[in-house]
Amino acid sequence: MAAALFTTSGQAQEAQRPVKIGVLTDLSGILSSALGPGSVDAARMAIEDFGGTMFGRPIELVSGDHQNKPDIGASLARRWFDENGVDTIVDIGNSAVALAVRDLVQSKGRIALYVGASSADLTGSACSPNTAQWSHDSYLFANALPAELMRQGKKKWFLIVQDWAFGHALQRDVTKVVTDGGGQVVDAVRHPPGTLDFSSMLLRAQSSGADVIAFLSAGQDLSNMIKQSSEFGLAGSAQQLVAPAFLLSEAHGLGTQVAQGIVFSTVWYWNLNPEARAWSMRFFARNRFMPTEAHAGTYSAVAHYLKAVRDVGSSRHDLVMARMRALPVNDFYTVNARLRPDGRLMRPAYLAQMKSPAQSREPWDYYTILSEVPPERAFRPEGTGGCNLATR
Repeated sequence: MAAALFTTSGQAQEAQRPVKIGVLTDLSGILSSALGPGSVDAARMAIEDFGGTMFGRPIELVSGDHQNKPDIGASLARRWFDENGVDTIVDIGNSAVALAVRDLVQSKGRIALYVGASSADLTGSACSPNTAQWSHDSYLFANALPAELMRQGKKKWFLIVQDWAFGHALQRDVTKVVTDGGGQVVDAVRHPPGTLDFSSMLLRAQSSGADVIAFLSAGQDLSNMIKQSSEFGLAGSAQQLVAPAFLLSEAHGLGTQVAQGIVFSTVWYWNLNPEARAWSMRFFARNRFMPTEAHAGTYSAVAHYLKAVRDVGSSRHDLVMARMRALPVNDFYTVNARLRPDGRLMRPAYLAQMKSPAQSREPWDYYTILSEVPPERAFRPEGTGGCNLATR
């Protein structure tokens, strides 16, 4: 009886306070076009579509710029939890920041929904019962596309790697797929985030004899790399250019002339289906650009989180996470997706290629979807990533 009264009292107290969501993202750096203000507004749209209130009080939204620095991201998260009463953090977008926030989220009894942050370690060795990975991850980038190219006989790979947690995880996973498949990584070079001149790396890749040159980078670095590879004549050459983390923001910034032929994997495209197109047109009317994976994923994660809070009548993290796992994810690009115990959302992925200028029929018409990859092939098998939650 005492336990029941305590639970009832706790839920009553929850009902007296607003639900607070924090979008922790890159608002000013190299990832800001793929994340940033678009992620903030996507969360705002999800709150508005939910009705804007929970337990009779407005749902509150805060946002912050982690500047791609783990210490700044962790400091913001700590202040949000300790002083502002934030219940869940969404997006993050930088794997190093996500890893820094992970322990804090767990110790404070809050929730983090990784959308842009893509290190597969977040559902592996760094998994947590309080976190979920909503969109792509480095396992998808390293497996779906490389495995297909290996099947096509492209066995020799040259890797250009962004020197931080995301790039390191991607390099590790791509190397494993290539070598396990009987291929060879002939060379790999790393560059610090914010590199402007890739000429020496591209010349080294061009003369390496590799079948595939893989750009294991993201954000503005990736855009600069692709632009310079076009200037060096690599686009359209016998060497296949692969950019696993290529996003719509890069596609739009570079255009079809420069980026045509780039092959990549994705879980989202604004014109994927009629429902995705309709939501994207709403987003475009507000922001004047089409939504990237992180924008669509942030909306999806926030919407699912709010449904779970409503269903359990509380923002208590353990109750909410249990309901989020029990409730299938359904929205404009997700159909009956399951959230695994390790935090991985099992959604389909796609192999895509950047269109040529002649193939593009309307503004933002950049992708050709080559094939669909089922979740079981796109993401790491449960129980194999070093997460001790997967077997519970």
